[in-house]
Amino acid sequence: MRFDLSDLKLFLHVLEAGSITAGGNRAHLSLASASARLKNMEDALGVALLLRDRRGVRPTPAGIALGHHARCVMQQIECMRGELGEYARGLKGHVRLLCNTAALSEFLPQALARFLAAQPNIDIDLEERLSHEIVPAVLDGSADLGIISDAADAAGLQRYPFHDDRLVVVTGKTHPLAGLRRVAFADTLAHDFVGLAGDAALNAYLAGHAAQAGRRLRYRVRLRSFDAICRMAESGVGIAIVPETSARRCRRAMAIRCVPLSDAWAMRRLLLCVRDAAALPAHARQLLDHLRADRPGKAG
Repeated sequence: MRFDLSDLKLFLHVLEAGSITAGGNRAHLSLASASARLKNMEDALGVALLLRDRRGVRPTPAGIALGHHARCVMQQIECMRGELGEYARGLKGHVRLLCNTAALSEFLPQALARFLAAQPNIDIDLEERLSHEIVPAVLDGSADLGIISDAADAAGLQRYPFHDDRLVVVTGKTHPLAGLRRVAFADTLAHDFVGLAGDAALNAYLAGHAAQAGRRLRYRVRLRSFDAICRMAESGVGIAIVPETSARRCRRAMAIRCVPLSDAWAMRRLLLCVRDAAALPAHARQLLDHLRADRPGKAG
């Protein structure tokens, strides 16, 4: 049985993506190359590692076991890089960080820019996920650190305060909701929305709460940034729900109104989470310490 680190990385990418195509893309491999590598792994072991169907792939019991050992191997590699990095310049370390939409768009860019400028030998693999998806990824070791909402069940993880994240409704100045002091989410669902493009975690978060109210969000347009959707709201195309930090920043340059949501779930506290801070590879510990120091009220 001969596997190299590229095989193990590919297998983990496929498990996390639930797709050979998407996993291969993350590993910078074509579908044919990724499929051939996975087939060679199965042939070497003499057992199927993946169950394939129209919706993608999922691991067999053997695949689950291999995934566990592959994560342990990759964590040991990062520990080795961290320790040897003190002696050997140019040895790159990698940290996998998962976060929600608000952290990705508002709170992380400056913090990560400072960290990466000070740590040229550390790279960060950053991915946006929903909080309830981040927790199991950190628990099973497929991510080093996560940033989640305090509403998520994070039993088994160590948690540290990061930032507060309040969701508000953004409207143009003449919109019927513009004059309200606060509004319930259910009362916004009769209006047209503008929102983020793609599979942003915030979209799924809002869609879930709309479903609980027996409704669906009606999007007129989706764009790639909070600035762009606030500009659309300013023009009267629809309303937007964004983090208050984004809304306040945009309000300095746009004629918009910010109306707080009255729902309890709209006030979220973002938390850094890890499985065991003491057991993190050195590079991941450095990032955790930096992000903890960067939160409001702290130096950094």
